[in-house]
Amino acid sequence: MTTGQVTTGHMADDEAQLVVATGAGDASAFRVLIDRHVGSVRRSVLRLLRDEAEAEDLAQEAFLRLWRSAASLEIGPYGIGPWLRRVASNLAIDRLRSTRRLDVTDEVPEEIVEPEQATFLEGQDLAARMQEALAHLPEGQRAALVLFHYEGMSQREVAKAMNVSEEALESLLSRARRGLRGLLKDDWRELLLADN
Repeated sequence: MTTGQVTTGHMADDEAQLVVATGAGDASAFRVLIDRHVGSVRRSVLRLLRDEAEAEDLAQEAFLRLWRSAASLEIGPYGIGPWLRRVASNLAIDRLRSTRRLDVTDEVPEEIVEPEQATFLEGQDLAARMQEALAHLPEGQRAALVLFHYEGMSQREVAKAMNVSEEALESLLSRARRGLRGLLKDDWRELLLADN
């Protein structure tokens, strides 16, 4: 057994105990889980929604679901983190499906818009198009892409978090990338320039 396996196993055992305690109503155990995972849960939602307030709301909802269902959860070898991120990502995906957000303002800017602001806005527009393309992917493909590319989880971790085989995950990722290429075919040059 490698050191990584021992560490992972120890973390999972520790988190399993914290989840059991949370399921029994132990608020201090729940607080430890929040402190450990709130950052990664919030980031996973923010990558999908690009909205800080919504990311905060949905992260809180994910932890509320943990509080409510802790007594019936089984913790895998990677602890509770993958479950929390999956719940949060699913909540974000549901939010994307149910709303088409438009930013409307009645206020006219009082200052002259500088040239670098135009560049910033173009970057925001490009990010919004990427988010929109992600929103058009089927839920499983979107979750696989976000967890693998944005969360930096390994394929094995993503497969476990999503309850699929590694082969099924590779297929999801391949179809998701192909889908994004099709959805963003008119934007690919801009995306390549943005990555450089």
